[in-house]
Amino acid sequence: MISGKSTKKVLLKSGRIIDPFLKKTFNGDILIENGKISKIAESISSKGKGYKIVDCKGLVVTHGFCDIHVHFREPGREDKETLESGSFAALGGGFTQVCTMANTNPVIDSPEHIHYIVSKSSKLPIDIFPIGSVSKGQKGEDLTEMLLMQKNGAIAFSDDGIPIQNAQFMKLALTYAKMLDVPIMNHAEDIYLRNNGVMNASSTSNNLGLKGNSSLGEAVMVYRDLLLADSLSSKLHLLHISAKETVELLKKFKKKNKPISAEVSPHHLYFIDEDINEFNTNLKVAPPVRSREDRKALIEGIKSGLIDCIATDHAPHTIEDKETTFNDAEFGMIGLESCFGVVNKVLVKENGMSLKSLIEKLTVNPRKIMNLEADLFSVGCKAQITIFDPNEKWVFENKHILSKSSNSPFIGEDLVGRVKYVISKNQFFTL
Repeated sequence: MISGKSTKKVLLKSGRIIDPFLKKTFNGDILIENGKISKIAESISSKGKGYKIVDCKGLVVTHGFCDIHVHFREPGREDKETLESGSFAALGGGFTQVCTMANTNPVIDSPEHIHYIVSKSSKLPIDIFPIGSVSKGQKGEDLTEMLLMQKNGAIAFSDDGIPIQNAQFMKLALTYAKMLDVPIMNHAEDIYLRNNGVMNASSTSNNLGLKGNSSLGEAVMVYRDLLLADSLSSKLHLLHISAKETVELLKKFKKKNKPISAEVSPHHLYFIDEDINEFNTNLKVAPPVRSREDRKALIEGIKSGLIDCIATDHAPHTIEDKETTFNDAEFGMIGLESCFGVVNKVLVKENGMSLKSLIEKLTVNPRKIMNLEADLFSVGCKAQITIFDPNEKWVFENKHILSKSSNSPFIGEDLVGRVKYVISKNQFFTL
């Protein structure tokens, strides 16, 4: 676990400041006093002021990252992750705000459960916003008390982990969510087309003797949800898209319906189904990592802006959950601590995406989707700042993991770009 120090007087000197909200890049200084930004300028004098000076030469200074899709397992499975351990895992990846999914035990499906998350998170070093369940008990039958849950702090609604199969129920959920001006986030897999597959349906799955999950299951569900959202002009957010067919559908529908948004997870940008040739259960995820062609389409989709943001789908599991056969292992991987090194390597270094555009996908865009404040460099704003070296090459190892779980397929991978400092909730963290 890392510890923070007070930001009573902190001066960030000589950094490359990227403001993704105003779309400005310049070299300069940022002064933070009592946890708030008090001045941003090309040069700020530090003589006789008693400031803690942080040399940011060669580093990028930008908004704190925001992840709108994490699983922190509390309440019910605190052995996998707690709100506290998850918050430090987030800091390790440069994230100052996260949105937690509702598939805990019990499910976050009432105003009381929302209040619990908000109250428990209030003293933690990052902002945690709860996503409430769409249906009671994630059963896809009865709507939750959306209005009361929103009043208690719910920021969106999702049954993630369990797809909403009933189209009429999905339409009803989108209708109510429109009145509240919040997104519905559906796990887009048709369970019948998924057919209990454990990896992408391909020659690789055939060779390994593993049951395949066709991308058609994702495409069919996405198409249904896009049609419904378009007919209602409702906010729909597509979770962890994985297939080239989904990217093609986004091209069609995003021209008509601005409230539609989509995310991609780092592991779908980095791995393909062929990487499962050694039965690495840490690569068992839902939806599965897919083909080389799918990965290419996702990279082009995020570069072009069709895919709005990056979200980790951080899903901690115990050793027992993963150290078993591929068929029996749980779905999911952790992803917060490795995120920036992965997406910076794949998108910026290997595929020519601008660093500025990548930062937008990690900061401004996810906050806009969730109706969060996106202008974080205004004087008087609460300081949420991530400072990183965009060029540092490093190997992701167990020692970099701050989560209670270690189910990461990135262990041993060569990454590029490393978070060095984070400022959040009036604390300065050195990583």
